Amino acid sequence: MEMEDRMESQKRRRDQSSDDLISDRTGSLGCVGWVLVILSGLFTLLTFPITIWFCFKIVQEYERSVIFRLGRITDRKAKGPGIFFILPCTDSFVKVDLRTVSFDIPPQEILTKDSVTICVDGVVYFRVSDPIASVANVANSDFSTRLLAQTTLRNVLGTKNLAEVLSDREGIAHSMQSNLDEATDHWGIKVERVEIKDVKLPQQLQRAMAAEAEAAREARAKVISAEGEMNASRALKEASLVIAESPSALQLRYLQTLNTIAAEKNSTIIFPLPMDVLSHFMRK
Repeated sequence: MEMEDRMESQKRRRDQSSDDLISDRTGSLGCVGWVLVILSGLFTLLTFPITIWFCFKIVQEYERSVIFRLGRITDRKAKGPGIFFILPCTDSFVKVDLRTVSFDIPPQEILTKDSVTICVDGVVYFRVSDPIASVANVANSDFSTRLLAQTTLRNVLGTKNLAEVLSDREGIAHSMQSNLDEATDHWGIKVERVEIKDVKLPQQLQRAMAAEAEAAREARAKVISAEGEMNASRALKEASLVIAESPSALQLRYLQTLNTIAAEKNSTIIFPLPMDVLSHFMRK
């Protein structure tokens, strides 16, 4: 709910700012301006068979055109797609591509919160949501968004520890997206997605982390081995108590061992002895 309310408020502010901007630029042309427009229209009518090729313009489905008449935006909404009409002498237009654009953030060397230098790169997907604002509010919306993405990446990762950078890439990407979307909202840009591509660590730090992980694995292996020996000793103790309670159990175990050895193909020679003889020597 908070995210939706925030997006709605951003949209209202953007619409309000765009309306204010357009109202400032779509004011009266003045007497001289209207005279020039009328003269341009008369000139177009007089040379109609020729000027028709200069009056009608076509934009693609994924494009919009922002028309300027004597330097002022003529309408609150961009033209297109399809055919639109302009006056050849007083009107000019700028085409804006509405398709999603992606670009790679160059690798940035960043100092994290715990004073570790890392190299991080990413990718950003954005599109033009308001053609008029992207033309009238910023000189080059594409280049400005690229520069802002680099500084935003530095600012966001500068507040994170190394462990957070390595484990919480999705959260960092969402934070960057919200910051970029809020900053470029006045430019008519909608940041759709931000992804962290790679995090490169210094070689010394990689070796230290590998040694730490190896030591941790060895410690866990020793603990597991010790626990296994302890469980085995408990089981042997319980087995010895059971055999001690029944003398015939030891004889059965002896015969089972002989059967196991005889089943294998080996050259072992066994001389079975009666248990009574062994017990006689054991009492002595």
